[in-house]
Amino acid sequence: MTTSPTRPASGPPRRGLRRRAAHALPALAVVFALLTTSGWAAVTEPRPAGALAADVAAWGRGRIDGRPLPDPASPPDLLAAFFASLTSRERRRLARSHPLAVGNMNGAPVRLRYYANRQALAEALRGERARPRDPRLGAEDRAEARRRLHRFASLVDGDRKVLAFDPEGRGRVAEVFGDLERADRISVVVPGAGTDLLTFQRSALPRSAPVGMALALRRAQREARPEVRTAVIAWADYTAPEGLGVDAATASLAAAGAGRLSALVRALPGEAGVALFCHSYGSVVCGLAARSLPGRVTDIVVAGSPGMRAERASRLGSRARIWAARSAGDWVGELPHVELGGLGHGADPVSPAFGARVLSAAGAKGHTGYFAPGSESLGNFALIAAGDPSAVHCAREEDACGTLPTGGSPVRGT
Repeated sequence: MTTSPTRPASGPPRRGLRRRAAHALPALAVVFALLTTSGWAAVTEPRPAGALAADVAAWGRGRIDGRPLPDPASPPDLLAAFFASLTSRERRRLARSHPLAVGNMNGAPVRLRYYANRQALAEALRGERARPRDPRLGAEDRAEARRRLHRFASLVDGDRKVLAFDPEGRGRVAEVFGDLERADRISVVVPGAGTDLLTFQRSALPRSAPVGMALALRRAQREARPEVRTAVIAWADYTAPEGLGVDAATASLAAAGAGRLSALVRALPGEAGVALFCHSYGSVVCGLAARSLPGRVTDIVVAGSPGMRAERASRLGSRARIWAARSAGDWVGELPHVELGGLGHGADPVSPAFGARVLSAAGAKGHTGYFAPGSESLGNFALIAAGDPSAVHCAREEDACGTLPTGGSPVRGT
């Protein structure tokens, strides 16, 4: 009797590797062709050190009542204890002398961060006033200066609750709607490519921008479950890809954003359950952050997702419920859902093999319509935001996506 030669114990057979590569290469060729023929191949340059970095450095040299100031990268609970040891006057003095450092410091009291960011925005507004008339600038730069001036003015107007602000480069910002400290549930909207300080809020197609998404979600939640106190964060506090280029097809920016997202959630006040609503490239950020998120995150919802950098929901490393939605006309469904050599974002989150709970997105139009009033996607988001997942409408009527087990112990905030 003859025996077949044994394969090496480690790794798949070579024929299996060749077969997988043969299936993936045509899809990757489509991506490369799309990127190179459409002029989308620019890669984002690293952000230069700016005003925020300078203010953080100045904070590191500072003292209060003879005591050195703590490292701003300290764990949020240690920073919270430091601020709690100060008088109200001392806290405000630090916010005025280091507005960007305090305004972006996870662990600083949220109301102090709002105050600090108002100071930082007012300072940025003063510095930007002369630029639209600067004769040394070209017409395009003067137009951008006018847009930045308008954005700074709108963010500092009234009593807006700006939780993070960085004016450098394309800018980063996060805003709170509701009371974070008294909320029963907290939602975080994580947007995708093309998001920055100037696109944080839009007059045309408002619900395609973070502020409009957050406002639509909060209104829908209050209509669906008015008894549940919620707060929603429009979170554009990471460097997103500028368009559908190489940055959008890889995970380098998402990885940096995932660290920032995890730090934000870990610093949120109280014990309210948290739901993440991640659109487009934002779902890559949420997928990479999933493993490091605290247990208070009960739900991760992705809409129009190119992938979450995992082959299955169970491999995200989170005990949160994983939800996915896609409208019938969303072009993301036409993308090759592969990941090879760092290009692409992996399995399709709405595919049965991925194992997410698939929500109905009826009424949503295209890639940016998931937060449209009256759509089933927004109605479903509102129920999840309010902590009532059993009432959602699934993509397939025969499914019971809202009552599936989480795969672990019950999570808090439900």
